[in-house]
Amino acid sequence: MGLRMLQTRTVLVSGGVDAKLAEKVIAQLLILDAENHDPIRVMITSQGGHVDSGFAIHDTLRFIDSPIITIGTGWVASIAVPILFGAPKERRYSLPNTRFLLHQPSGGAGGQASDIRIEAEEILKVRERLNRLIADETGQPIEKVAQDSDRNFWMDAAQAEEYGLVGQVISTAAELA
Repeated sequence: MGLRMLQTRTVLVSGGVDAKLAEKVIAQLLILDAENHDPIRVMITSQGGHVDSGFAIHDTLRFIDSPIITIGTGWVASIAVPILFGAPKERRYSLPNTRFLLHQPSGGAGGQASDIRIEAEEILKVRERLNRLIADETGQPIEKVAQDSDRNFWMDAAQAEEYGLVGQVISTAAELA
């Protein structure tokens, strides 16, 4: 299945986002981009996961020369939303039954009080970075994004389009621009 998907220039981001998934996805993107600069479709169905691994995928999507098309299916949650933002809004799509989740990052810290304080400060920096990215990509005011993502904020596909997460909800591949 993996080889056939690569032959169709389709990359799947599925399941929890971690270093292993990021390595696999980034390698596939770099291989496809080295072959030629035809568009690459990235299908995303993910509950999110490790923030830095998600940003590594996002940054690679923006780094390569091939035009990127992202398509949300199933659910696009947490750090999977910035992966979706690897494509410009006019090339970000959702299938009709996809659900989207914005929320603040979480983390676990233990040890000495000074280490816990450092970890908390880092989580706040990540939260600000995520909120800024969401605001920039959707056109929503940063204050609204911060308020919406303070707790779990679920959207269906139509709501995600209205919010600006995706440019269009589609039902068939023929609808891709």
